[in-house]
Amino acid sequence: MITFWFAVLVLAWVLYFVLEGFDFGVGMLMFTGRGEHERGAIVRTVGPFWDGNEVWLVAAVGVTFAAFPDWYAALMSALYLPMVAILLLLAVRGAALEFRGKHDSPVWRLRADILLSVSSAGIVLLWGAVLGILVDGLALGPDGEVTGAGLGRSLGPLLTPAAGLGALAALLAAVLLGATFLALRTTGPVRRRARDIARHTGTFGAVALLLTGIGTGNRLALAAAALVFVAGLQARRSREGTSFAAVAVAVTTTVVAVFTVHGDVVLRSTLDPAWSLTRTSAAAGPEALRLITVAGILILPGVLLYQAWSYWVFRRRIASERVPS
Repeated sequence: MITFWFAVLVLAWVLYFVLEGFDFGVGMLMFTGRGEHERGAIVRTVGPFWDGNEVWLVAAVGVTFAAFPDWYAALMSALYLPMVAILLLLAVRGAALEFRGKHDSPVWRLRADILLSVSSAGIVLLWGAVLGILVDGLALGPDGEVTGAGLGRSLGPLLTPAAGLGALAALLAAVLLGATFLALRTTGPVRRRARDIARHTGTFGAVALLLTGIGTGNRLALAAAALVFVAGLQARRSREGTSFAAVAVAVTTTVVAVFTVHGDVVLRSTLDPAWSLTRTSAAAGPEALRLITVAGILILPGVLLYQAWSYWVFRRRIASERVPS
Protein backbone atom coordinates (compact mmCIF):
# COMPACT_ATOMS: atom_id res chain seq x y z
CA MET A 1 0.00 0.00 0.00
CA ILE A 2 2.95 2.33 0.54
CA THR A 3 3.97 1.95 -3.11
CA PHE A 4 0.35 2.39 -4.24
CA TRP A 5 -0.13 5.62 -2.30
CA PHE A 6 3.23 6.97 -3.41
CA ALA A 7 2.10 6.40 -7.01
CA VAL A 8 -1.21 8.18 -6.30
CA LEU A 9 0.68 11.07 -4.71
CA VAL A 10 2.97 11.45 -7.74
CA LEU A 11 -0.05 11.26 -10.07
CA ALA A 12 -1.82 14.02 -8.14
CA TRP A 13 1.25 16.27 -8.33
CA VAL A 14 1.68 15.53 -12.06
CA LEU A 15 -1.94 16.46 -12.78
CA TYR A 16 -1.62 19.61 -10.70
CA PHE A 17 1.57 20.83 -12.35
CA VAL A 18 0.38 20.03 -15.88
CA LEU A 19 -3.18 21.36 -15.58
CA GLU A 20 -2.43 24.32 -13.34
CA GLY A 21 0.76 24.81 -15.30
CA PHE A 22 -1.13 25.96 -18.35
CA ASP A 23 -3.42 28.06 -16.14
CA PHE A 24 -0.40 29.86 -14.72
CA GLY A 25 1.15 30.16 -18.18
CA VAL A 26 -2.01 31.70 -19.59
CA GLY A 27 -2.07 34.15 -16.69
CA MET A 28 1.55 35.13 -17.34
CA LEU A 29 0.74 35.67 -21.04
CA MET A 30 -2.28 37.90 -20.37
CA PHE A 31 -0.68 40.90 -22.03
CA THR A 32 -0.07 39.13 -25.30
CA GLY A 33 -3.67 40.22 -25.80
CA ARG A 34 -3.83 43.70 -27.26
CA GLY A 35 -6.77 45.43 -25.72
CA GLU A 36 -9.46 44.38 -23.30
CA HIS A 37 -11.32 42.26 -25.87
CA GLU A 38 -8.33 39.99 -26.56
CA ARG A 39 -7.41 39.74 -22.89
CA GLY A 40 -11.00 38.73 -22.17
CA ALA A 41 -10.69 35.92 -24.72
CA ILE A 42 -7.48 34.76 -23.00
CA VAL A 43 -9.21 34.63 -19.61
CA ARG A 44 -12.12 32.66 -21.07
CA THR A 45 -9.80 29.87 -22.21
CA VAL A 46 -9.16 28.90 -18.56
CA GLY A 47 -12.40 30.20 -17.05
CA PRO A 48 -14.20 26.81 -16.93
CA PHE A 49 -11.13 24.88 -15.74
CA TRP A 50 -8.88 26.73 -13.31
CA ASP A 51 -10.79 26.07 -10.09
CA GLY A 52 -11.24 22.40 -11.01
CA ASN A 53 -7.51 22.12 -11.70
CA GLU A 54 -6.77 23.39 -8.20
CA VAL A 55 -8.53 20.32 -6.80
CA TRP A 56 -5.35 18.37 -7.57
CA LEU A 57 -3.37 20.57 -5.20
CA VAL A 58 -5.82 19.70 -2.45
CA ALA A 59 -5.56 16.03 -3.41
CA ALA A 60 -1.75 16.06 -3.53
CA VAL A 61 -1.36 17.81 -0.18
CA GLY A 62 -4.09 15.67 1.37
CA VAL A 63 -2.47 12.41 0.23
CA THR A 64 0.92 13.59 1.50
CA PHE A 65 -0.61 14.44 4.88
CA ALA A 66 -2.60 11.22 5.21
CA ALA A 67 -0.24 8.65 3.68
CA PHE A 68 3.18 10.16 4.50
CA PRO A 69 2.71 12.35 7.61
CA ASP A 70 6.41 12.57 8.55
CA TRP A 71 7.29 13.77 5.03
CA TYR A 72 4.47 16.33 5.20
CA ALA A 73 5.62 17.55 8.62
CA ALA A 74 9.24 17.98 7.54
CA LEU A 75 8.34 19.86 4.36
CA MET A 76 5.72 22.14 5.85
CA SER A 77 7.75 23.02 8.92
CA ALA A 78 10.81 23.84 6.82
CA LEU A 79 9.08 25.61 3.92
CA TYR A 80 6.17 27.26 5.72
CA LEU A 81 6.94 30.77 4.42
CA PRO A 82 7.12 29.78 0.72
CA MET A 83 3.94 27.72 1.18
CA VAL A 84 2.11 30.62 2.82
CA ALA A 85 3.27 32.88 -0.02
CA ILE A 86 1.94 30.37 -2.58
CA LEU A 87 -1.44 30.22 -0.83
CA LEU A 88 -1.70 34.02 -0.70
CA LEU A 89 -0.79 34.32 -4.38
CA LEU A 90 -3.35 31.63 -5.24
CA ALA A 91 -5.97 33.70 -3.40
CA VAL A 92 -4.95 36.82 -5.34
CA ARG A 93 -5.13 34.93 -8.63
CA GLY A 94 -8.55 33.50 -7.77
CA ALA A 95 -9.88 36.93 -6.84
CA ALA A 96 -8.51 38.43 -10.07
CA LEU A 97 -10.24 35.75 -12.15
CA GLU A 98 -13.53 35.85 -10.26
CA PHE A 99 -13.88 39.63 -9.90
CA ARG A 100 -12.52 40.65 -13.31
CA GLY A 101 -15.96 40.59 -14.89
CA LYS A 102 -17.84 42.15 -11.94
CA HIS A 103 -17.33 45.71 -13.20
CA ASP A 104 -17.48 47.23 -16.69
CA SER A 105 -14.67 49.71 -16.06
CA PRO A 106 -11.61 49.13 -18.31
CA VAL A 107 -9.36 50.28 -15.44
CA TRP A 108 -10.92 47.67 -13.12
CA ARG A 109 -10.28 44.90 -15.63
CA LEU A 110 -6.75 46.10 -16.35
CA ARG A 111 -5.91 45.96 -12.63
CA ALA A 112 -7.37 42.45 -12.42
CA ASP A 113 -5.26 41.40 -15.42
CA ILE A 114 -2.10 42.80 -13.83
CA LEU A 115 -2.80 40.97 -10.57
CA LEU A 116 -3.49 37.75 -12.50
CA SER A 117 -0.24 38.00 -14.45
CA VAL A 118 1.96 38.90 -11.46
CA SER A 119 0.44 36.33 -9.10
CA SER A 120 0.74 33.56 -11.72
CA ALA A 121 4.43 34.33 -12.26
CA GLY A 122 5.07 34.40 -8.50
CA ILE A 123 3.36 31.04 -7.96
CA VAL A 124 5.34 29.43 -10.79
CA LEU A 125 8.67 30.68 -9.45
CA LEU A 126 7.92 29.49 -5.92
CA TRP A 127 6.72 26.05 -7.00
CA GLY A 128 9.77 25.64 -9.20
CA ALA A 129 12.01 26.54 -6.27
CA VAL A 130 10.22 24.00 -4.06
CA LEU A 131 10.75 21.25 -6.65
CA GLY A 132 14.42 22.19 -6.84
CA ILE A 133 14.64 21.92 -3.05
CA LEU A 134 13.03 18.46 -3.17
CA VAL A 135 15.81 17.30 -5.48
CA ASP A 136 18.59 18.92 -3.46
CA GLY A 137 17.26 17.98 -0.02
CA LEU A 138 16.96 19.73 3.34
CA ALA A 139 19.06 19.85 6.52
CA LEU A 140 17.24 16.98 8.24
CA GLY A 141 18.49 15.95 11.65
CA PRO A 142 18.39 12.44 13.17
CA ASP A 143 14.89 13.10 14.53
CA GLY A 144 13.50 13.79 11.03
CA GLU A 145 13.13 17.52 11.70
CA VAL A 146 14.83 20.31 9.75
CA THR A 147 17.56 22.03 11.73
CA GLY A 148 17.86 25.78 12.13
CA ALA A 149 15.67 28.56 13.47
CA GLY A 150 14.10 31.83 12.46
CA LEU A 151 13.62 33.12 8.92
CA GLY A 152 16.82 31.47 7.72
CA ARG A 153 15.31 28.03 8.35
CA SER A 154 12.46 28.66 5.91
CA LEU A 155 13.99 31.13 3.46
CA GLY A 156 17.51 29.67 3.33
CA PRO A 157 16.57 26.75 1.03
CA LEU A 158 15.12 29.24 -1.50
CA LEU A 159 18.56 30.84 -1.93
CA THR A 160 20.30 27.66 -3.11
CA PRO A 161 21.36 27.06 -6.75
CA ALA A 162 18.94 24.10 -6.97
CA ALA A 163 16.00 26.33 -6.02
CA GLY A 164 17.05 28.98 -8.54
CA LEU A 165 17.42 26.44 -11.34
CA GLY A 166 14.05 24.92 -10.46
CA ALA A 167 12.38 28.34 -10.54
CA LEU A 168 13.80 29.14 -13.99
CA ALA A 169 12.85 25.72 -15.36
CA ALA A 170 9.31 26.11 -14.01
CA LEU A 171 9.01 29.55 -15.62
CA LEU A 172 10.03 28.12 -18.99
CA ALA A 173 7.65 25.18 -18.65
CA ALA A 174 4.70 27.38 -17.65
CA VAL A 175 5.24 29.79 -20.55
CA LEU A 176 5.40 26.86 -22.97
CA LEU A 177 2.32 25.20 -21.49
CA GLY A 178 0.39 28.49 -21.53
CA ALA A 179 1.41 29.39 -25.08
CA THR A 180 0.60 25.97 -26.54
CA PHE A 181 -2.71 25.88 -24.65
CA LEU A 182 -3.67 29.34 -25.92
CA ALA A 183 -2.77 28.34 -29.47
CA LEU A 184 -4.92 25.22 -29.06
CA ARG A 185 -7.92 27.02 -27.55
CA THR A 186 -8.19 30.30 -29.51
CA THR A 187 -8.59 31.67 -33.01
CA GLY A 188 -7.40 34.93 -34.52
CA PRO A 189 -4.55 37.17 -33.37
CA VAL A 190 -4.11 35.59 -29.92
CA ARG A 191 -3.64 32.19 -31.54
CA ARG A 192 -0.99 33.55 -33.90
CA ARG A 193 0.94 35.29 -31.15
CA ALA A 194 0.73 32.28 -28.83
CA ARG A 195 2.05 30.07 -31.61
CA ASP A 196 5.00 32.43 -32.14
CA ILE A 197 5.75 32.48 -28.40
CA ALA A 198 5.64 28.68 -28.27
CA ARG A 199 7.95 28.45 -31.27
CA HIS A 200 10.57 30.86 -29.90
CA THR A 201 10.36 29.59 -26.32
CA GLY A 202 10.63 26.01 -27.54
CA THR A 203 13.80 26.80 -29.48
CA PHE A 204 15.38 28.68 -26.57
CA GLY A 205 14.33 26.05 -24.05
CA ALA A 206 15.63 23.18 -26.17
CA VAL A 207 19.05 24.83 -26.52
CA ALA A 208 19.23 25.61 -22.78
CA LEU A 209 18.23 22.07 -21.80
CA LEU A 210 20.61 20.55 -24.33
CA LEU A 211 23.55 22.52 -22.94
CA THR A 212 22.50 21.60 -19.39
CA GLY A 213 22.26 17.93 -20.31
CA ILE A 214 25.64 17.89 -22.03
CA GLY A 215 27.31 19.80 -19.19
CA THR A 216 25.88 17.64 -16.41
CA GLY A 217 25.43 14.33 -18.21
CA ASN A 218 21.78 14.38 -17.18
CA ARG A 219 19.77 12.22 -19.57
CA LEU A 220 16.49 13.70 -18.31
CA ALA A 221 17.60 17.16 -19.46
CA LEU A 222 18.44 15.73 -22.89
CA ALA A 223 15.05 14.02 -23.15
CA ALA A 224 13.30 17.22 -22.05
CA ALA A 225 15.29 19.17 -24.67
CA ALA A 226 14.03 16.80 -27.39
CA LEU A 227 10.41 17.13 -26.23
CA VAL A 228 10.62 20.92 -25.99
CA PHE A 229 12.16 21.08 -29.47
CA VAL A 230 9.30 18.94 -30.81
CA ALA A 231 6.79 21.27 -29.12
CA GLY A 232 8.33 24.33 -30.81
CA LEU A 233 8.51 22.53 -34.16
CA GLN A 234 4.88 21.43 -34.00
CA ALA A 235 3.81 24.96 -33.02
CA ARG A 236 5.60 26.26 -36.13
CA ARG A 237 3.56 23.78 -38.21
CA SER A 238 0.29 24.87 -36.52
CA ARG A 239 -0.14 21.46 -34.87
CA GLU A 240 -1.18 22.86 -31.53
CA GLY A 241 -2.46 19.60 -30.06
CA THR A 242 0.80 17.77 -30.64
CA SER A 243 2.76 20.76 -29.38
CA PHE A 244 0.79 20.95 -26.13
CA ALA A 245 1.06 17.17 -25.65
CA ALA A 246 4.87 17.27 -26.04
CA VAL A 247 5.20 19.96 -23.35
CA ALA A 248 2.78 18.08 -21.06
CA VAL A 249 4.87 14.90 -21.43
CA ALA A 250 8.06 16.86 -20.67
CA VAL A 251 6.51 18.32 -17.50
CA THR A 252 5.15 14.92 -16.47
CA THR A 253 8.54 13.28 -16.94
CA THR A 254 10.27 16.01 -14.94
CA VAL A 255 7.82 15.86 -12.02
CA VAL A 256 8.08 12.06 -11.84
CA ALA A 257 11.88 12.35 -11.91
CA VAL A 258 11.84 14.90 -9.05
CA PHE A 259 9.91 12.51 -6.81
CA THR A 260 11.91 9.40 -7.75
CA VAL A 261 15.43 10.79 -8.28
CA HIS A 262 16.67 9.38 -4.96
CA GLY A 263 14.91 6.03 -5.25
CA ASP A 264 13.16 5.07 -2.03
CA VAL A 265 14.29 8.30 -0.34
CA VAL A 266 11.53 10.94 -0.44
CA LEU A 267 13.48 13.71 1.32
CA ARG A 268 17.26 13.64 1.33
CA SER A 269 19.18 14.94 4.33
CA THR A 270 22.01 17.27 3.34
CA LEU A 271 23.66 16.66 6.73
CA ASP A 272 23.85 12.87 6.74
CA PRO A 273 22.32 10.45 4.18
CA ALA A 274 21.42 8.10 7.03
CA TRP A 275 18.98 10.74 8.35
CA SER A 276 17.03 10.93 5.09
CA LEU A 277 13.31 10.13 5.03
CA THR A 278 12.31 7.06 3.03
CA ARG A 279 8.86 6.04 1.84
CA THR A 280 8.67 3.39 4.55
CA SER A 281 9.88 5.57 7.41
CA ALA A 282 7.64 8.49 6.40
CA ALA A 283 4.49 6.43 5.76
CA ALA A 284 1.46 6.18 8.00
CA GLY A 285 0.57 2.93 9.74
CA PRO A 286 -1.21 0.03 7.98
CA GLU A 287 -4.60 0.86 9.54
CA ALA A 288 -4.50 4.46 8.30
CA LEU A 289 -3.41 3.38 4.82
CA ARG A 290 -6.25 0.87 4.58
CA LEU A 291 -8.76 3.53 5.63
CA ILE A 292 -7.64 6.12 3.07
CA THR A 293 -7.51 3.42 0.38
CA VAL A 294 -11.26 2.94 0.72
CA ALA A 295 -11.80 6.70 0.45
CA GLY A 296 -9.45 6.99 -2.52
CA ILE A 297 -11.16 4.19 -4.47
CA LEU A 298 -14.53 5.90 -3.98
CA ILE A 299 -13.50 9.51 -4.69
CA LEU A 300 -10.62 9.67 -7.18
CA PRO A 301 -12.32 7.98 -10.19
CA GLY A 302 -15.28 10.36 -9.88
CA VAL A 303 -13.00 13.40 -9.85
CA LEU A 304 -11.15 12.15 -12.94
CA LEU A 305 -14.37 11.44 -14.85
CA TYR A 306 -15.94 14.78 -13.95
CA GLN A 307 -12.86 16.71 -15.01
CA ALA A 308 -12.56 14.82 -18.30
CA TRP A 309 -16.24 15.56 -18.98
CA SER A 310 -15.77 19.30 -18.30
CA TYR A 311 -12.87 19.47 -20.78
CA TRP A 312 -15.01 17.73 -23.38
CA VAL A 313 -17.94 20.13 -22.88
CA PHE A 314 -15.73 23.24 -23.23
CA ARG A 315 -13.58 21.88 -26.06
CA ARG A 316 -14.37 24.50 -28.73
CA ARG A 317 -12.00 27.33 -29.58
CA ILE A 318 -12.61 30.89 -28.37
CA ALA A 319 -12.51 33.72 -30.92
CA SER A 320 -10.04 36.46 -30.06
CA GLU A 321 -10.89 38.47 -33.17
CA ARG A 322 -13.97 40.66 -33.15
CA VAL A 323 -16.89 38.79 -34.74
CA PRO A 324 -19.61 41.01 -36.24
CA SER A 325 -23.04 40.42 -34.68
